[in-house]
Amino acid sequence: MLNRRNTGSGNADLFMKVAIAACIGMLLPFTTSFAADGSGKLETIYHVYVDGEHVGKIDQKSVAQDVMDSKIEHKKDKYKNLSLIVGEDVSFVPERVFDPSYDNDKVAELLKDKLTVKAKATGITIAHNTVGFFKDKMAANEVLKKYKGNYVDDDVLKKLAATKENNEKNNRSTPHQAENKDQLSLDTGESVITDVNFSKEVSLSEAVVSPSKVLTVKEGVKALEKGTLNEETHKVQEGDTLSGIAGEYDLSVEKLKELNKELKKEAVLPIGQKLQVMEYKSFVHVIVKEEKKVEKTIEYDTKVIESDELYKGDKKVKQEGHEGTKVIQYSITEKNGSVTHKETKTEETTEKPTKEIIVKGTKVVPSHGTGELHWPAVGGHVSSNMGMRWGSMHKGMDIAGPSSRTILAADNGTVVSAGWNSGGYGNKIVINHNNGMKTVYAHLSSISVSPGETVEKGSEIGIMGSTGDSTGVHLHFEVYKNGSLENPQDYF
Repeated sequence: MLNRRNTGSGNADLFMKVAIAACIGMLLPFTTSFAADGSGKLETIYHVYVDGEHVGKIDQKSVAQDVMDSKIEHKKDKYKNLSLIVGEDVSFVPERVFDPSYDNDKVAELLKDKLTVKAKATGITIAHNTVGFFKDKMAANEVLKKYKGNYVDDDVLKKLAATKENNEKNNRSTPHQAENKDQLSLDTGESVITDVNFSKEVSLSEAVVSPSKVLTVKEGVKALEKGTLNEETHKVQEGDTLSGIAGEYDLSVEKLKELNKELKKEAVLPIGQKLQVMEYKSFVHVIVKEEKKVEKTIEYDTKVIESDELYKGDKKVKQEGHEGTKVIQYSITEKNGSVTHKETKTEETTEKPTKEIIVKGTKVVPSHGTGELHWPAVGGHVSSNMGMRWGSMHKGMDIAGPSSRTILAADNGTVVSAGWNSGGYGNKIVINHNNGMKTVYAHLSSISVSPGETVEKGSEIGIMGSTGDSTGVHLHFEVYKNGSLENPQDYF
């Protein structure tokens, strides 16, 4: 009996064939006695069965075998790399008879018609979904390996396979040894992939299929990448059309209508209507587990201390801040290249950060004058007093020859005006000391205060110059009290 493949009715076929053989055995005494009379010769013929169905009698098994070999040979050129077999179960039951009757040609023709050529293959099944069939187990494993290779380098897969093999050997040699679950030791900046697996159960099984259904490795990887079609529901949004929805799910309008019998033509769809669509979903995800140790920066904190030794708005750095560093080891899980879980395994501070300390001024400059004036220049001498000069009243005193050209506020107060004056003063500043007194500073080359600003006695307000009606670099300084012009020299 030639068993080309296993069938579900194998036990029933065996019972029938045994019964036939038993009947033939019961006839043997009668045929033997007939032979004893010298009237015939006992010969063997073969009953041929295809999947348990009797198709005829032949005098030689080779009659059937030649048909099977011929059908396989005919397909070999097209399917060179496949292991081809006859897809049906062909079996023989011998019978010894006198004057045998058989029809080799008829049986051969019937076999040519009934028999098909199949290929031995290995199928990949993922969670009860068949991805495809491949020429052998090696090809099927290569498909799975290359699909993993979309997310992990081939070298990593080889190392993991070698590690797994070594672990299995060690477990066989020391089956009672506890598994070492200590923290993986890594250098800073180093990462190690510890496992690459699939999100669903993947199994390989032997199969006999049509040769045309056997995929190449490349086709198998594409099938895994594409996924399997699943029924989904699309909720119609404003502006949706049949062609737009069909294009979104890579369907034809005809297919979309076939899935939704109530659709008849391209029209405005009711918003909120639910349509059946088909969408590709991944057969399986590649789960990559990785351990990574990285160095990270620890930001420093900033502390602000208030001080009345500095003016409000001023600040200074008492202590420079410096970032710290820490080393963190993560356990990372990725699904098809996207991080789905990140867990901190260890964290160690390698350098503590230094806190930055800033001193912020709270001292408020008083706007009320003391009544005692500060010399408005840095050194220098009076080059011209207040009084009549060149036929007119000289309202203030001129200060020239200072060691520095910085002009200082004579007392606390509020800047009334600061800018160019067309009356011959040039750049001019007027300060109201809010105690009945007012001071004027003229011929400045530059001004460093603004109207409304509060200034402190002795603070810088500008630079001495020669703007306006001036014969040289000097400061023209005037003093007023309760609206009346005062002689500045009375205050120094």
